[in-house]
Amino acid sequence: MRFERIAQSCDSSARCGLLYTDHGVIETPIFMPVGTVGSVKAVYHRDLREDIKAQIILGNTYHLYLRPGTDIIQKAGGLHNFISWDGPILTDSGGYQVFSLASNRKLTDQGCTFQSHIDGSRHLFTPESVVDIQRIIGADIIMALDECPPGDSDFRYAKKSLELTSRWLERGIKHFDSTEPLYGYSQTFFPIVQGCVYPELRAMAAEHAVSLDREGYAIGGLSVGEPAEVMYQMLEVLDPLLPKDKPRYLMGVGTPANILEAIDRGIDMFDCVMPTRNARNGMLFTSKGTINIRNKKWADDFSPIDENGTSFVDSNYSKAYLRHLFISGEILGAQIASEHNLAFYLNLVKEARKHIKSGDFKVWKNNYVKVLENKL
Repeated sequence: MRFERIAQSCDSSARCGLLYTDHGVIETPIFMPVGTVGSVKAVYHRDLREDIKAQIILGNTYHLYLRPGTDIIQKAGGLHNFISWDGPILTDSGGYQVFSLASNRKLTDQGCTFQSHIDGSRHLFTPESVVDIQRIIGADIIMALDECPPGDSDFRYAKKSLELTSRWLERGIKHFDSTEPLYGYSQTFFPIVQGCVYPELRAMAAEHAVSLDREGYAIGGLSVGEPAEVMYQMLEVLDPLLPKDKPRYLMGVGTPANILEAIDRGIDMFDCVMPTRNARNGMLFTSKGTINIRNKKWADDFSPIDENGTSFVDSNYSKAYLRHLFISGEILGAQIASEHNLAFYLNLVKEARKHIKSGDFKVWKNNYVKVLENKL
């Protein structure tokens, strides 16, 4: 994998780049739709490519390991073949699931023992085994095993957690470097910079990760309960510490405003379930703010879902029709809303790239963030 910076904002850390993988070139900043189990919920791959303009999608090691399992994925020739997706794929190592299954897991130096949420069976993830699993999945970009501490962790716990993550990282890199891809194309390994909400821990984690000289770096453990302003402060701590010539991936973030603020602070890659999860519940992101399409006020509004939207997938559907689908419990409603929200996110980062290149990103961002936070 190779990263090329092609534009830099003159008044912020925002930048545009090209990320070269064996499955295609990714324009950054970029948003990655979440396909946890090999499927972006309610969305055809055809629509992801042609209408939503997705350039890379994300899968999850924990979920794919449990179902369908590595045997099936390997027999299929890797996840790309299994799900018929020919673009780049990134996989999370399962660290966040380790965090979310706090009552059903045990952490040791060896790794993480956990119970499956499907059938209660017990499993062990080690820094080495998650590399092997992601080799079998065949993602272009794979993640280190980490612990994601809660946003309200005290300093003592956060430091202990970071020390464990750092030890796991060194073992994971050693194993990755001693193994080979299985399907004839290259894979790359990203460390995850943890440290909770403590600047000194974030700095320690970044310096350790950078010393290991990888092709890109992920930032985890943010947007897990801490205020947004604290998240931005952590990004400002990390901005001067992470290499300028390598991509930075902020994991699991976030709202459209979060994404623009993070781009302003030097982030290149994002993923989040919010656009599809919120869509299934009737919340739509638009260029004027957010809409709860179930509200009665939209019952006779025959205007497009986003009147100012360009190149969105929903131009032929009105707010009134979409509300009717949701109130009627029609599955098509969730599909249209999911495609709309994903298209909005992909268009958002496309617009960010345009304004970075034209030199007015900061002004545009500051004005647009206020609009995006409107409740319509």
